[in-house]
This record gives sequence, C-alpha cells and structure tokens, in this order.
Amino acid sequence: MTVKTTLFFDLDGTLIDSSIGITRSIAYALERLNHPVPDADALRGWIGPALRTSFQPLLGDEAKIEQAVAFYLERYSREGWTEHHVYDGVAQMLDAVHAAGHRLAVVTAKNENNARKILAHLPFGDRFEDVIGSTQDGRLTHKVDLIEEAMRRLQLDAAQCLMIGDRRMDIEGAAQHGMRNIGVLWGFGSEHELREAGAHRLAAAPSQLPMLLAA
Repeated sequence: MTVKTTLFFDLDGTLIDSSIGITRSIAYALERLNHPVPDADALRGWIGPALRTSFQPLLGDEAKIEQAVAFYLERYSREGWTEHHVYDGVAQMLDAVHAAGHRLAVVTAKNENNARKILAHLPFGDRFEDVIGSTQDGRLTHKVDLIEEAMRRLQLDAAQCLMIGDRRMDIEGAAQHGMRNIGVLWGFGSEHELREAGAHRLAAAPSQLPMLLAA
C-alpha cells in the first residue's frame, strides 16, 4: 500500500476565519497598555505571524511586549477563541483527504491550548492526530520551529509531510525544512505573497486541495 503524505494544516486563515477574535484581542492588549490601536486593515496583517513579532515594532521594549502578549491571551482565552467561523468547503475537503488515507495535524502559531480548544469544538476536530501550537513562554513561536516540533511528535521526516497555509510563514517555514507546501488563497495572505515566498502550488478553494494532492 502506498504511504500517504501527512498534511500539516495551518489554522487561522486556512481552516477558520478567526479575524474577529484575533483583532479584538490585539486591540484589547494595546488599549490595556494605553497604546494607539492600528486600523482594521493593519490588524488583519497581524494574523499569521507570531504575536511577539507583530508587537515588537509597535512596542519595542521586551517587557511591554510580554505584557501585551499576556493581555492578548487573557482576552483570547476568555472569549476570543469563540469568535471565528469555518470557511465554506473546509469540512468536505478534510473528509476527502482523510478518506484518501492522509494523516492530518494542525501546525499553528496560535497558543496551543487555545488551538486545542478550538479544534475540540469543530465538527472535524477529530480528524487531526495532533495540534502543535506556540508556547506561552515564547520557546515555540515561529512556524519553522513549530513544523520541526510537529515532525518530532509524529516521528516523521520532511519528505513524508506537506504544509498547507495562507501566509508566507507557512511556505517559508516548510521550505527551510525542504518540505513540500501548498498555499491557499481564501485566507489572509495574497497570491503575490505566497508566490514570492516560494509556494509550490496554490489552491483557490478548499475543493481544489484533494485534486492537487492526487496529482
């Protein structure tokens, strides 16, 4: 029997539209620090990168950055994690790739505890063997390190895996491990961003993913 590729799915912008919960929690953190809140378009650009990476240019000071992360997680853990919706076609796509024999895992820069809470409440959450997310202490934050952690936990090498995500961090993180990848166009990253990052393939809709994997 042919061994199927293990699929690493990003969460925000790939499986769910979590923009409301994330941007409201960023705004809450900055307001608690009496710092001006960027406009809505700027905040959408924060979805994908590690929190500390996004707070750094605004706050600079490491102590303030850690305070901001704590305030963000305070609100997000309380209510922000519920403020999302599943993209149309994602559930059917996951059913199809799971039925085809692929192993599935979530690899996200979101705090792992919050990511696990979200997956536990999604109708397809049981499709995923594991959820790998960032640690609150910042030890695991960047996508390249999260992908490495996912391979370690699942006892896989890069040739056995494929990363699927909507931002350049997903594509670049996979590339640093020599891992295949697919960029998705329904999330928060543009086609230009994904192509510039070196995406091997692009999917315009969830329904295209099973076909790209079979090709």
